[in-house]
Amino acid sequence: MTRLFGTDGVRGVANVDLTAEQALSLASAAVELLGAPGRSAGLAGPRPLVVVGRDTRPSGEFLEAAVVAGLAASGADVARIGVAPTPAVAHAVAASGATFGVMLSASHNPMPDNGIKVFAAGGLKLPDEVEDAIERRMAQPPGPRPVGASVGRIREEPGLLDRYADHLLAALPVRLDGLRIVVDCAQGAASVLAPRVLRAAGADVVALHADGDGTVINDGSGVTQLDSLRAAVVEQAADVGIAHDGDADRCLAVDAAGDIVDGDQILAICALALAERGELVDDTVVVTVMSNLGFHHAMREAGITVVTTPVGDRYVVEAMRAGGYVLGGEQSGHVVFLDHATTGDGLLTALRLLGRVAETGQPLGELAKAMTRLPQVLVNVHGVDRTQAGASPELRAAVAAAEAELGDGGRVLLRPSGTEPLVRVMVEAETDAVARDTAHRLAAVVRAALAAPR
Repeated sequence: MTRLFGTDGVRGVANVDLTAEQALSLASAAVELLGAPGRSAGLAGPRPLVVVGRDTRPSGEFLEAAVVAGLAASGADVARIGVAPTPAVAHAVAASGATFGVMLSASHNPMPDNGIKVFAAGGLKLPDEVEDAIERRMAQPPGPRPVGASVGRIREEPGLLDRYADHLLAALPVRLDGLRIVVDCAQGAASVLAPRVLRAAGADVVALHADGDGTVINDGSGVTQLDSLRAAVVEQAADVGIAHDGDADRCLAVDAAGDIVDGDQILAICALALAERGELVDDTVVVTVMSNLGFHHAMREAGITVVTTPVGDRYVVEAMRAGGYVLGGEQSGHVVFLDHATTGDGLLTALRLLGRVAETGQPLGELAKAMTRLPQVLVNVHGVDRTQAGASPELRAAVAAAEAELGDGGRVLLRPSGTEPLVRVMVEAETDAVARDTAHRLAAVVRAALAAPR
């Protein structure tokens, strides 16, 4: 049976895979499992408080209504903050002392999709076992419901977004006066807040894809489609371009020449800055298995230790909290500053990166030379038995041979998909030709060794 929760909450085509009925049921189950102690049994005690936000997708309106109805009908008070970045919901949960939070967004996915993310008290993402418990509760008949004055109340709390904006500005190391910035808001949750915060920090801001038109969220814009941002940076003679995704928990950048600065490079710049100030705890940074080998080489040369986790910023945060580390993230642009946030925060990342540009007086393109990206090739091998990826002697031998050929100048990563019958083959090497040749050779072995039974 397919698990309802994925790597980052529940996600699917709105009104098909993710319905209003599911949203209401999930919200009710969350109140029962995450609400104030004792409420699930006798509905006694203070009502839990839940923060709810959404991105700009049209489907977010009816899904938000369903979630709010489920929460209030189950005895939770609701603080609606409206269109907001995902990290703003996490921050609002922590800042308000809320019991938990709910964000309606499908992040960088196309407009027809939507999703539900749940944050526990303190603004932390839920562990797998709690998500599984919510899913099990959704499959059971509803329990008793409060009546009369015990039902939850609903209120608008836009002031929580103002507190989030103030929090972001307080984390900025230096003002951004004199910097010209193009910010691509992907027509999503950052459309109002990102330009506002950057201007408050002193930057000269050109806002791109910032109308907040959710019908075209992530369409030709944002972190997955950087061409229009690259062109705008050159055309506007800007110092830096910043791109967010639909819910603004990611940040990628473009330098003055229009060249892309990815999440690994942003992490490298920020890690070196924190180490220089003596603020990088244990001189350690946390990344996922997808981080480029060039990042590892750069950190080793700088005397910085790298801790590696599975893909997903939730796993990065878990490792950071376990080790007491302050910086971690993903190549995709999820960057976590644990001293200031509990999850990947695109706006915070942009401010910290731009602050480093302002602080050093160096162009972003020069700072990005802190690491050299090795060519990386990813091949998805479809129609195979992904469950046997670690059990095939033939495949293990092929991977070992490829790793021996690449040596310290490359690496191989095989990742079975968590939801689809496919295996991802990722190869990094010193040249693109070697990476491609090695990846396609291994993909052929995967097809032969893991052929799905007919």
